[in-house]
Amino acid sequence: MVIDCKKIASSIEDEIKLEAGSLIPRLGAVVVGTNEGTMSYIRNIQKVGQRLGIEVELSTLQDGSDTSEVINLISNLATRVDGILIGKPLPESVCEDDVINSIPLSKDIDCLHPINLGRLFLNKPLFCPCTPSAVIEVLTRIGIKLRGKDVVIIGRSDIVGKPLAIMLMQRGVDATVTVVHTKTKDLPACTRDADILIVAAGRPRFVKAQMVKEGAVVIDVGINMENGKIVGDVDFGEVNKKASWITPVPGGVGIVTTRVLMRNVVKAAKLRK
Repeated sequence: MVIDCKKIASSIEDEIKLEAGSLIPRLGAVVVGTNEGTMSYIRNIQKVGQRLGIEVELSTLQDGSDTSEVINLISNLATRVDGILIGKPLPESVCEDDVINSIPLSKDIDCLHPINLGRLFLNKPLFCPCTPSAVIEVLTRIGIKLRGKDVVIIGRSDIVGKPLAIMLMQRGVDATVTVVHTKTKDLPACTRDADILIVAAGRPRFVKAQMVKEGAVVIDVGINMENGKIVGDVDFGEVNKKASWITPVPGGVGIVTTRVLMRNVVKAAKLRK
């Protein structure tokens, strides 16, 4: 069954409106250069923000800007917004680590700062990373019980795979988690054991039906361009016939991620207040 992520996103929006109350949260988005994918993402965030009563201030710098310029912009922005979002990818002229380290912890709404990641590891997060949180939102809102389930994550990135594994293993969630990747020996043998298969490999249509257990839940985090179309890391046409639940791409985890981001902005605004 295809998971209705649009319905989940709508439910989260309703919850955000109630949580915000009379607050007017403010999000500052920083973009360096003219990457169209990044700009499209920010425009979508602005649309969602307008609907939710969250102000989204976009600050841009030209290609060729250096690290100090980005850090100065973040410093100025931090005086008037509740949360800060860094548009990626950053150009080679900018040191990503230095930029991330310059974000105030209380405004690090995507949990990129190493201190916030450390708090996540200790199960004391200030904010949880948005995409991993969105994956867990999708699973819980369709009624999947995570305790004791065998979960396999394809992908070990600092943004999705690693933090998601930590969040799924925490007490209270209690999943049994295996992290694999494209260099894993006999990868299909690992993925066929998964009750829940989460794919963040960064390769279009990478997961085929023979890699999936009958009746598994499949969550596709991938976003790839193929012949002018957006496709996921899962071969949806094949795997949909075998999975009990599956997320679509587009219109899947990504739209839930945006709403989780906005919920973190509201949380940041409440911390300020």
